[in-house]
Amino acid sequence: MSSKPVSPTRREPGLVFPLQEGENVLRICRRHWIYLWPHIFLLTLVAIVPGVRVWAGLNAIDAFEGLVARAFWVLAAVYLAYWAVRVFLVWYHYNHDLWVITNQRIVDVFKRHPFSLRVSSADLVNVQDMHIERDGVLQTLLDYGAIICQTASEQQQFRLSGIPNPREIQALVDRERDRERMRAR
Repeated sequence: MSSKPVSPTRREPGLVFPLQEGENVLRICRRHWIYLWPHIFLLTLVAIVPGVRVWAGLNAIDAFEGLVARAFWVLAAVYLAYWAVRVFLVWYHYNHDLWVITNQRIVDVFKRHPFSLRVSSADLVNVQDMHIERDGVLQTLLDYGAIICQTASEQQQFRLSGIPNPREIQALVDRERDRERMRAR
C-alpha cells in the first residue's frame, strides 16, 4: 500500500493558519475603524477624567501635599495602568479580528486576547448565497456593514461584521467563488 506524499503547507507572515496548496491571500479585512477609535477615546476619557477631578478637588481644598500627594500618585498610577491594559486589549482585539479572503476560502480569525484563538473557514465552492446588511445612517455614510454567507457546510452561516466596502468584498468573493467552481469542474 503506497501513500501519497503530503505537500507542505506554507505560512503567510502575520497569519495564524497555514495556506493550502495553491492558495493565495487576496484580501485581509478588519472591522471598520469606527469599531476601534471611539471605543479607545471613551476608555481614555474614563481613565483620565476621574483622576483629574480628584486632583482638582484636592488642590481646591489645599490638601494636595505630603502623604496625600504621594498616595494620590501611587493610586493614579495603578488606576491608569489598569486602563492602559484595557485600551491595549481593545486595540489587540481589533487588530487580531481578521477575515482573510483567499482564492480558495474565507477564513475568520478571532483573537480576543493573546491567550485565545478561534479560526473558522468556509471553502468558496460551498458558499451558496451571500448578502449584505447595512443598517443606519452611519453605516451608509461610512460604507461599512455585514456580509452574510450561506454555506453548505456544518456552520451554515458565515458572518463578516463591520466590513468596510462590503459591496467590493462581496464582488471579490463572488468572482473567486465562480472561478473556483469552474476550476473544480
